[in-house]
Amino acid sequence: MNSPVVPLGKPRGERADAARNREHLLATARAMIAEHGTRKVTMDALAERAGLGKGTVFRRFGTRAGIFQALLDEEEHRFQERVLSGPPPLGPGAGPEERLIAYGRARIAFLVEHHAIARAALDRAQPIPVGEVAMTRPHIRMLIGQAGLSLPHPDTLALQLTAALEGPLLLYLSMDEATAPPAEETGHPLAESWQALVERVFQAG
Repeated sequence: MNSPVVPLGKPRGERADAARNREHLLATARAMIAEHGTRKVTMDALAERAGLGKGTVFRRFGTRAGIFQALLDEEEHRFQERVLSGPPPLGPGAGPEERLIAYGRARIAFLVEHHAIARAALDRAQPIPVGEVAMTRPHIRMLIGQAGLSLPHPDTLALQLTAALEGPLLLYLSMDEATAPPAEETGHPLAESWQALVERVFQAG
């Protein structure tokens, strides 16, 4: 396993006008969230603010949750680019232990920073999405393999570390935006706990 999986992608073959509308709608949604939070972003409000028909918004996103799913996908792309080609230790160029610690710290910061969007992206009529963990597990497995740890069941270990890292997102889905903790990559209790966990795994190996 040489590189993490990148599961996300924009629709292929999108017409130029449709792509422009999509980018305009997402930029408008981001501006609305920055001004008023996620609660003010509705299909009607987004259409009015963007100067487009509600039918255009509906065709593009399907539901209100779809707006936030699209926003979260874009942020996931940016995060994955940092992991794949950004500077070390998050990107290539550092040792596996250092990279794994950096990945966890950056991922926790990402989850905390985007908790309101992730919560709004949940469609109550659908099961909780798990697509955002698709990169984490193979990336952790790759780094464990690079480290050459003599631990049993490395695939299971990667799964358990993935659960430890991505699981706390569920805690933030019910957190009020006004009480959310800061998203800095250093000093957050979850980040400190992640580093301690990884260091102990590597010591054991």
